[in-house]
Amino acid sequence: MKDLKFLLNKRKNLKNITLSEKDIFYIFSKTIKEEFGNIGAIKFQFDFFKNKTLFVRCESAAWSSELWLNREKIIRKMNKELGEGTIERLKTKNS
Repeated sequence: MKDLKFLLNKRKNLKNITLSEKDIFYIFSKTIKEEFGNIGAIKFQFDFFKNKTLFVRCESAAWSSELWLNREKIIRKMNKELGEGTIERLKTKNS
């Protein structure tokens, strides 16, 4: 049986794992497909991730508004997979 101290240290070390943009891009694509289907995958393009902010390009102002209205839900779903507090903001830009 594992020592409690060993298990707590192991969990603590997992929080120090750094995520690459590829990891975030994958989770973003997966979340967008769950929420908006294949059309959403076409309308939204992951741009980049910096300072806990996810930047997304949208096909039009209408799609930008749609993503903006659902941003809290998208952020919550992505943080559930990436780790709490990984993404704090979502910013949109029209292509």
